[in-house]
Amino acid sequence: MAEPLVLRAQDVVLKPATPILRIFDEAKAREFYVEFLGFVVDWEHRFQPGFPLYLQVSRGGCVLHLTEHHGDVSPGSAMRIEASDLDAFQRELAAKNYTYVKPGIEEQPWGRDMSIADPFGNRLVFFQR
Repeated sequence: MAEPLVLRAQDVVLKPATPILRIFDEAKAREFYVEFLGFVVDWEHRFQPGFPLYLQVSRGGCVLHLTEHHGDVSPGSAMRIEASDLDAFQRELAAKNYTYVKPGIEEQPWGRDMSIADPFGNRLVFFQR
């Protein structure tokens, strides 16, 4: 009988996390994440018509899951998302003239941040090292 494979902690490689964010309105979620922030919808799922939506959106290497399911996650999450060029991203968003958010960049002791709240109380903090 072969001996079982034993993995050591240094053998396990963790990959980037996929945050799950609570949403309450599909149209507002698409307006914010797709039209304003520039994410694309990779896939979406409903158990059947009229049931809550669960979808994946992405932009570059950033992947988010958005859910209308009340048991998946609590609203009001916060996350940090690294951007390669925060100034260019801020200019892109400002040019869209989105009614509900006018993001600005703040200098912090740890770097530069652009904090944006989505329509559901989740906070996305884009930063550049």
